[in-house]
Amino acid sequence: MAENSGRWRDLAVRAASAAVLLPVALYALWQGGVIWNALLVITFVLMLREWHLMAGRKLPPAQALLGLLWIGPALVALIWLRDREPGGFGNVLFMLCVVWASDIGAYMIGRLIGGPKLAPSISPGKTRSGAMGGMLAAIGVGVAGASIGHGDVIIAGLVAVGLGVVSQIGDLLESAVKRHFGVKDSGNLIPGHGGLLDRLDAVLTVAPVAAALVAWRGVELWR
Repeated sequence: MAENSGRWRDLAVRAASAAVLLPVALYALWQGGVIWNALLVITFVLMLREWHLMAGRKLPPAQALLGLLWIGPALVALIWLRDREPGGFGNVLFMLCVVWASDIGAYMIGRLIGGPKLAPSISPGKTRSGAMGGMLAAIGVGVAGASIGHGDVIIAGLVAVGLGVVSQIGDLLESAVKRHFGVKDSGNLIPGHGGLLDRLDAVLTVAPVAAALVAWRGVELWR
């Protein structure tokens, strides 16, 4: 019983943080324009600050450039995706739902099943079962989104698979960055989640890929 309790000890805090932050993000996304762009710019600045703090306030030019290359493309992609019509709101919402589903599925299944580690040298807490749970959740949300949006469930499922893989790569990338700098979390801004980089690591890698898919195919992600 004690083991099970410890396994879920951060769930309540994580849920409370999400309950506060999610409506803000969705409202800004729905409004688009200045409100969405302002939220993104503020988030971008705060993430750059976290990068600075992780690096111990000492940034040689190469490290500063790496931070910009990691965070900057996502900012541009999210602004472009939301402004693009038709489907601006839907594209960003679809992408975010796939990322959130992947994250939640990995968390829940990983905690329930456990098992062999996914990449122990990078992130000891992540398991293969969690990775599989995240992928299945991402596919489920992608297919559901296509059904609701009258899209192509096969295309949406394939896109969700691709974005789900990129999402988990982004998560591992941020874990590798933290290990490099010798920190547990990128910050403490979000209770239960750490910093913004901890919470948005997957979005940083997924958003440019989603934007590239939309630009290449010329249609919404679920069609």
